[in-house]
Amino acid sequence: MDTIVLLYSQEIQHKIIAALMFGLRTHDEEERNLEIFLLRQAVLQNNDTALDEMLCQEIYKKVINCRGGWGIAGTPLHAAVSTGHLSCLQVLLAHGALVDSVDVKAQTPLFAAVRGKYLDCVLALLGAGANPNGNPCNNCSPVLTAAREGDVEILKELLQHGAEVNSRSKVLVWTSSARVSSGPLYLAAVYGHMECFKLLLLYGADPDYNCTDAKLLRSIKQPKTVLEMCFRRGCGVEYIQLLIDFGANVYLPTLIIEKSTKQNEAVELLLRERANPKALTLHCRLAVRQHLKKIDKIHRIEELEMPTRLLNFLQHKPAPSTAL
Repeated sequence: MDTIVLLYSQEIQHKIIAALMFGLRTHDEEERNLEIFLLRQAVLQNNDTALDEMLCQEIYKKVINCRGGWGIAGTPLHAAVSTGHLSCLQVLLAHGALVDSVDVKAQTPLFAAVRGKYLDCVLALLGAGANPNGNPCNNCSPVLTAAREGDVEILKELLQHGAEVNSRSKVLVWTSSARVSSGPLYLAAVYGHMECFKLLLLYGADPDYNCTDAKLLRSIKQPKTVLEMCFRRGCGVEYIQLLIDFGANVYLPTLIIEKSTKQNEAVELLLRERANPKALTLHCRLAVRQHLKKIDKIHRIEELEMPTRLLNFLQHKPAPSTAL
């Protein structure tokens, strides 16, 4: 109990009262301001011992999932992951904290952990059953955030736990006269995160993003494929080659030829691809991968009972060299 008293002061009382101005909280959250604040303070100070002692008391158990704090009001679990305090996160989960609780912007603790790049917290939340897609009411998603930030390890964990690889932002991006729904693949390309870009394609990202969604096509008169956006953004040839290898429709983009050498190389690559049909083996690979994506098994290719050479081929890995 002494630990709890130390966390509280006269100055803090005024801050707690002022916090009521932020609204968007439930009646219980406003009634239990002090208890909520004390829980958050224990978390923010990374005092897992005090936090555990407090949550053994009924008065604090009642507010374990209540929101508080300055700015974007969130639960104690949000406070733990936003600061990377794994031990406090584990204590909260052990005492029954809701793993998919939301703050006032519909952001889940997992979303906050991804945004903060705390891999250990991401793993703990996913292990506790957190929804890898976050909350549908949030404008963004964990996958979109990881792709934009170039955090390939976190992105891989999300995808392995079933996150939607073609996650859509609710915010439309305006480019020239076109509206574009920015997805993970688009963001990875724009921000130059090659490893994330390739990982997304390996997990079934649509290389013709923006041009295969009927609902989006009804609202966008001239949709832009990822391939065309790569040309417009001056992405390297390696991005174009990957999209082609993963089945992008090379006849969809409107070519804009610029004086950049890199851009000209990319255009030449696309023109060669348009003039030469794919080999039958490549069509077979695309067909197998598309089927695995359809039955939600694309992330389990390595478990298929087939020779290693074929597994490598399906995963776009180079064939192992044979010793002479």
